[in-house]
Amino acid sequence: MKITQIRNATLRLDFGGVRFLIDPMLNEKGTSPGFPGSANNEFRNPLVPLPAPIAEIVDVDAVIVTHLHADHWDDAAKANLKKWLPIFAQNEEDAAEIRGAGFTDVRVLTEASEFNGIKLAKTGGQHGTDATLGAIPRLGEVCGVVFSHPSEKSIYVAGDTIWNRHVEEAIAAHRPEIIVLNAGKATFIGLDPILMGEEDVRAVHRAAPEATLIASHMEAVNHCILSRAALRAFAEKEGFSSPAHTRRRRSQHGLGCLSERTEQLP
Repeated sequence: MKITQIRNATLRLDFGGVRFLIDPMLNEKGTSPGFPGSANNEFRNPLVPLPAPIAEIVDVDAVIVTHLHADHWDDAAKANLKKWLPIFAQNEEDAAEIRGAGFTDVRVLTEASEFNGIKLAKTGGQHGTDATLGAIPRLGEVCGVVFSHPSEKSIYVAGDTIWNRHVEEAIAAHRPEIIVLNAGKATFIGLDPILMGEEDVRAVHRAAPEATLIASHMEAVNHCILSRAALRAFAEKEGFSSPAHTRRRRSQHGLGCLSERTEQLP
């Protein structure tokens, strides 16, 4: 397999002979204002440019959109993705909105979805604590996905969630060998974070000590306050770090923080 960090939560996953694009945020750097009421909202999003031409990024077989927030599904994605590409959405409400943008093959993820021999299992999540969701109900529903194929290690892309029972149950049910965590600790002022932070990542490690953890959704939108360096230092202090890159021997487990470059996993 090959996991390529594009930017933020946008990943290219080459898996079992299929090319997936996950949560495409493809607008040019600085296109949008910071999220109102969030940390560092004086900065414009995205904070960093795309690392490759859009035509190269969207050259895929299928797209997965875990939810419709602007940092996961934006105007540039709608404009540049081929309208006939298969797109998987978390529910019928999101699927209807994507169809409204002109896409003709929009499918709803289930716990037993499949695409070209790849099993896709939808998982639950929660985009913040109960108190934060009560204060910002527009955060809404989110999902994750577990990818599995006989020739590949299983991958769990947790999506925009904090550590909670949904993540715990997904790990117990699927026993993923690789887990991608949106770990930018995105924060609205005066509220608990809406993405995983250091302690959440540690909780995932304790629930899946043999899994390789990959931290994503970092340093690309204004309200993500946890840096790769800080998370790596925390992992080293807590004893579940890995080398700074994610290319590793099969015997090594721990944390890798993806930057905007291609990472090949054995």
